[in-house]
Amino acid sequence: MKDKVANFTKWMLYVLLFLAAVPGILFYLHAISTDAFLNWGKAFIILGVIVIIAAPLYTLVVNPKNLMKMLLSIVLLVVILGISYALATNQLSALQLETYKVTAETSKLVGMGLYATYISFGLSVVAILYSGVVKLLK
Repeated sequence: MKDKVANFTKWMLYVLLFLAAVPGILFYLHAISTDAFLNWGKAFIILGVIVIIAAPLYTLVVNPKNLMKMLLSIVLLVVILGISYALATNQLSALQLETYKVTAETSKLVGMGLYATYISFGLSVVAILYSGVVKLLK
């Protein structure tokens, strides 16, 4: 069953790669309009969201033991985002906010995204080092 799903997924990804590349090539050859190109992009974003939602649900149906791991990952993500939001501040002056046409909240959300990226990168480095040390000790 898993081999059939993996094979189907592989071929679907090839089809999606082709469907994503063709509009890009046509756009840069000036064969399609900007609106058509953007509509393709919107369609692929919608498709991506569907896959992001459907893939974990399928995995839970096939292997319900992974539910705890998924919930732990979601909790960890929420904690990282909470810490990032708490650390973020609006460091732009009123003149800069007006110049860039952003609000103080938008500036804080950008800072939150940066902090979340830094924290995630740091945790990734720690996980890589940890797995390397564990492999050496075994």
